[in-house]
Amino acid sequence: MEFSNKWMKSSSPGFSSRVKTAVRPEGPIKPRLETAVKSLENQISKLQNASAKLTGRDENIFKQVVISIKKKDKQHAAIYANELSEVRKMNRMVTQAKLSIEQIVMRLNTVQDLGDVVVTLAPAMSVVKNVKTGLAGVLPPAEKEFGEVNDVLSGLLTDAGQVGNYTVDFQTANDDAQQIVDEATAMAETQISESLPALPLSDTLPKVMLPTSEEEDEGSQTTLYE
Repeated sequence: MEFSNKWMKSSSPGFSSRVKTAVRPEGPIKPRLETAVKSLENQISKLQNASAKLTGRDENIFKQVVISIKKKDKQHAAIYANELSEVRKMNRMVTQAKLSIEQIVMRLNTVQDLGDVVVTLAPAMSVVKNVKTGLAGVLPPAEKEFGEVNDVLSGLLTDAGQVGNYTVDFQTANDDAQQIVDEATAMAETQISESLPALPLSDTLPKVMLPTSEEEDEGSQTTLYE
């Protein structure tokens, strides 16, 4: 009955409970979990939009590469080719993040009880942290938002573990999370390779150094993630 109350509804809080709530918001776990899932779904939508914008940028730059090559202007072709390479790198990272979070949402939607919460949230948090770190230099707004989501998941994991007296097998959770990330990475690489045309004559162009994605204007990064 205690598990059911914590899972579905709140009981009348005493003074100590109200003090704890003032420090960290509490409540029944299921609604909080549903809110966390909605937040992750919102991030998926933003990542999808960012990927679409990067794909559009990719198409425009690719056209410039082709035009430069047709004009036999290898110097400008190399500049555009390097810029295109950076855009595709960003798109792979964004796509990988999106696919990883989609797997987490799918798992969280199957949670039925407190035991499931602990088993599912542990690798989910690890994946969210991985995504947060990977997007840090690409989409700063995403890093902040995923950090906030991770805080919510952390609170849920702690409360579910305490209520149900469950312990977390961190090794298994990390292995599970790594498998999710590895699969998402492979899928992202395949999707980008199959959906975008190969760079023409890229091996014959002179090498030109361009700013990395970390050095791009933060305003453009913010525009991507909205």
